[in-house]
Amino acid sequence: MLSAKRILLIVTGGIAAYKTPDLVRQLRKAGAEVTCALTEGGSKFVTPLTLQSLSEYTVYTDLFSLTDEHEMGHIELSRQADLILVAPATANLLAKMAHGLADDLASTVLLATDTPVLVAPAMNVRMWDHPATQDNAATLKARGIGFIGPDQGEMACGEQGEGRMTEPHGIVQAVTDFFETQAPLKGKHAIVTSGPTHEPIDPVRFIANRSSGKQGHAIAQALKNLGCTVTLISGPVDLPSPQGVNVVDVQSAQDMLKAVQAALPADIAVCAAAVADWRVTTPALHKLKKDGQMKTSKLELVENSDILKILSQSGPARPALVIGFAAETESVVDNARTKLAAKGCDWIMANDVSEETGTFGGDDNTVHLVTRSFVQSWPKQSKTDVAQHLAQHIADHFAKSTINEQGLGA
Repeated sequence: MLSAKRILLIVTGGIAAYKTPDLVRQLRKAGAEVTCALTEGGSKFVTPLTLQSLSEYTVYTDLFSLTDEHEMGHIELSRQADLILVAPATANLLAKMAHGLADDLASTVLLATDTPVLVAPAMNVRMWDHPATQDNAATLKARGIGFIGPDQGEMACGEQGEGRMTEPHGIVQAVTDFFETQAPLKGKHAIVTSGPTHEPIDPVRFIANRSSGKQGHAIAQALKNLGCTVTLISGPVDLPSPQGVNVVDVQSAQDMLKAVQAALPADIAVCAAAVADWRVTTPALHKLKKDGQMKTSKLELVENSDILKILSQSGPARPALVIGFAAETESVVDNARTKLAAKGCDWIMANDVSEETGTFGGDDNTVHLVTRSFVQSWPKQSKTDVAQHLAQHIADHFAKSTINEQGLGA
């Protein structure tokens, strides 16, 4: 349900904090990655070691920790999550959030973030009903902060009423519902190709290229994070599989084409793989020897099928949006425009893979989004950020298409 979602859980000093280890466990069981920030008050009810053991990530506690600031920093901590969840959210922290106070790690993170925030209030019924708390809650709701509960029930103090923190399973469901509403590509199926292909010469040698697959894998994950069903067809890479993605491993270009065709129909196709242009016509059945055999041998090559061009052909099986990649070493945008016209796809992501750029095998990329009507040059950024920006462009494309269809229908 929450596959690959990154959640920053802020645990504050309410007695309901004793339930947060179970909350971490349930969030992880649902597929989320959970990082915890623990206030001084929260540490009175649950230890950092407990949360770290369950989350398998460092637990952050101190705004002025030189080690923590060096490793992550409160600004990065506030921005690397897909969602910030405050549970329990005490009356004190709600007041700090409403009035922009930042005197500890939790409140500073919340003031520094532009990430969506959900809070699960937990306090005595009289504290929840107090006009100050109600005003603070109303202010936060007006700013777009989401509230989970509080629920009716018996308090730790023995009183009955509204103020009890929603149970962990209810919080997990609310988090799941939140991401469901943030999934603009839900119901869409995307095929993403990634990595190199290996074209055999003999049983131990092959023709290949230097593609690491990092960009294609990141795109698959980014599309999945926006609600898309993703089939990732990958050549040989040394990368973990993206979470929640159906991965089909292949070796050669012919294998990749068959897998792509088997994965159709699809709404989106992103051809990020660096497919070998050529293959050996008849690979040797046994290892070629250097004892004169290889000196006189000539490799007869035949051109591989053009997967991007095949996908771009008109017909009922054509995805609504077909995106190719152009790995160039010179005249990057001009060559991408030529490729766009030749292949018949909708967009080309062009990048410079010259040796000095470090793109092949590296973590960063500089790309140009080339369409028939415009070119967007994106600044150098991580391949993860490139993937997220591309996924958002894809989501915006389908949102505009839906609006246009509705307008035409009217």
